[in-house]
Amino acid sequence: MAQDTSTTKDVEADAATEQQPSEKIVLEDGEKTEILVGWESADDPENPQNWSTPFKSWITFQLGMLAFGASLASSIIAPANRTIAEYVNVSEEVVVLNVSLYVVGFAFGPLVWAPVSEVWGRRWSMLPAATCLVCFSIGTAVSRNAQTVFINRFFSGFFGSAAVSNVNAALGDIWSREARGTAVCLYGVCVVGGPTLGPTIGAAILVNPHMGWRWTGYIVALFNAVVVATTYFCMPEMYPPVLLKRKAARMRKQTGNTLYFHPQERIKVDIKSIITKQLSRPLMMLLTEPMVTCIAFYASFVYSILYLTLQVFPIIFEEQRHWGPVVASLPFLGMFVGILAATGVNLGNQPLYRRKCQASNGRPVPEARLPPLAIGAVLMVVGLFWFGWTAAPRYPWASPVVAAGLIGGGFNIIFQQCINYLVDVYGLYAASATAANTFLRSVLAAGLPLAARPMYHAMGVGPATSVLGAVAAVLLPVPFIFMKIGLVLRKKSKFAPVLDG
Repeated sequence: MAQDTSTTKDVEADAATEQQPSEKIVLEDGEKTEILVGWESADDPENPQNWSTPFKSWITFQLGMLAFGASLASSIIAPANRTIAEYVNVSEEVVVLNVSLYVVGFAFGPLVWAPVSEVWGRRWSMLPAATCLVCFSIGTAVSRNAQTVFINRFFSGFFGSAAVSNVNAALGDIWSREARGTAVCLYGVCVVGGPTLGPTIGAAILVNPHMGWRWTGYIVALFNAVVVATTYFCMPEMYPPVLLKRKAARMRKQTGNTLYFHPQERIKVDIKSIITKQLSRPLMMLLTEPMVTCIAFYASFVYSILYLTLQVFPIIFEEQRHWGPVVASLPFLGMFVGILAATGVNLGNQPLYRRKCQASNGRPVPEARLPPLAIGAVLMVVGLFWFGWTAAPRYPWASPVVAAGLIGGGFNIIFQQCINYLVDVYGLYAASATAANTFLRSVLAAGLPLAARPMYHAMGVGPATSVLGAVAAVLLPVPFIFMKIGLVLRKKSKFAPVLDG
């Protein structure tokens, strides 16, 4: 696919602006001289990178809650599948669509919200969408037939994906490369914690005689409404090009000098430009950027495993062990414990990353993010085989729960480091890079749960899980391949402003 030269020029101009923050650059265009607005100095307080650590931590918490609210909505309804199937008169295989369609929304939403964030800023890409998530969650709660449930769930996922897709890029706006790893770890817990905590919360709501399945939608709406209200008043815009665009407008007004400008002001927002450049950018990156493609395929597999468990755990713990809905959802907490433990592995890699950056004279070294991937890959393989062959009722319940913890830990390590890597590599266009990743992984995560019940009932838990374990084993060399040829792949990039590691 041919690269749009205007897109390349936009990247180069934006990168130049960000890499030279301490001065205004004078450009000549024929007889016209213009003043390119930048940060006043390396310590400019308007630069999000220079905001105080407590303030950035408060913003990070808000961003994490936006992502948690959207990811929680994906799975909280899962324990009610059987109840909803009876209510709307569909089979249990069909009612799985209420999760799968939500994740399909996760796939297509970022193709819109990521480019929106790179044109109008992070706030405009997340807060209106989160407000729509509130509305469609209420729509799900009041639905009276299968079609209405499924339509509302799709649009809930479509709008909820804005936070999941764009938060990591927003963290890159406010945190330095050295500190961002810690922030992304906390964000990652929110993103993957939602799907693992959701079933337990949903089961507790379902068995409450004063609530019922509709309250899974109401609770999601209430939580997200509180988060949206808080972020509306407390979360500032943080995308540097948009802030510099506002600064240029302010300087023209204050000085009366019309020569001040920023390239962000000249981005075309007509329909043709939006479709051919902004909206197509994530798909273009998925098809033309080797590193985005590789990361996306690897992350997609492990992400789909997470959503597969929403259908597999009920088979193992409700159907085979005959546990009640709430007790049968508790093994998800074992997975969540593994996710929390894996955060320690990712945080433990931070000193190595800092040393690598210092050794390269402060330049980012994205490949230094990748060593934990090897640990995550091993945990995923061991966890899948262990889980598959100890899940039968004749084995103690603790064994598959511990294995689920290993699966959760492996997933979290892989997920977080892949996100960190993409943000390191693509900088200002991190939202589009992660949107491409989100698109592919969500497509797989939507499809695999639909196949879970037929596959596990036909093959049995051990053989079916072993197939997934075998795929994970085949992928074991992937982290080492990334570490070996990552720099080579980055040098082929037409979007990444950083070409040396």
